[in-house]
Amino acid sequence: MTETTGRVAVVTGASSGIGAATARLLAARGMRVVVNYLHSTQAANDVVADIVAAGGQAMAVQADVREAAAVAAMIENINAAWGGVDVLVHNALTPYSIKPFQEMTWEELGGKLNDEIRAAFVVTKAVLPAMTARNRGRLIYLGTGLSRQPRAGMIALGTAKAALAQFARYLAQELGPQGITVNIVEPGPVAETRISQVLDDEQKQRQVATTPLGRLARPADVAHVIAFYASEDSTFMTGTTAAVNGGMSMY
Repeated sequence: MTETTGRVAVVTGASSGIGAATARLLAARGMRVVVNYLHSTQAANDVVADIVAAGGQAMAVQADVREAAAVAAMIENINAAWGGVDVLVHNALTPYSIKPFQEMTWEELGGKLNDEIRAAFVVTKAVLPAMTARNRGRLIYLGTGLSRQPRAGMIALGTAKAALAQFARYLAQELGPQGITVNIVEPGPVAETRISQVLDDEQKQRQVATTPLGRLARPADVAHVIAFYASEDSTFMTGTTAAVNGGMSMY
């Protein structure tokens, strides 16, 4: 038994990669986990099946986290089955363009900014009523090291995630008196994810060469930091950012 047993965690974008690893880990630590997904029904069901087979509790719920009505319906389903949400892990990644600024349209840059903040706004608004009623909650947002260290072609993602990080810090200030902590996890490059498939082997090797720990992060590396923020071990931490990059951010 742990202090997290029975608590309800929603992990957005949890059908693969970091989200799936996080869902499995939180369930292993006793939480009831909602595996949110957009398109990948079979993959989300597979994550749930893995959790149940290991003795945990999970459900898959489809919802576009940018759409308030879809998220409201998801929360209603969760409330009916398990009660209010205790932990939000906002991991879902909305599409973005990879190109230099001079080739980018406002629709590409502004669209990513809008999607990023809209999704965070919508899911946060949906889970806060239960958290404020209990005077307890955990909000954890997935950022990226690109919000601090620019890389060619990544201006849309880096700018949007920088805005997300500041959004989270403002929430931390406002919600602290209500017993709700808000923290950010910023991975560096992560292997075994959809984003990693964009890079060729030469680019990956260059990243490894600038990482003191000698490899790229794996989804489980990031999931363990998220689980820390979701636990009672982080009770007196809010408004913080954890860089999960093997030391890459030192350079």
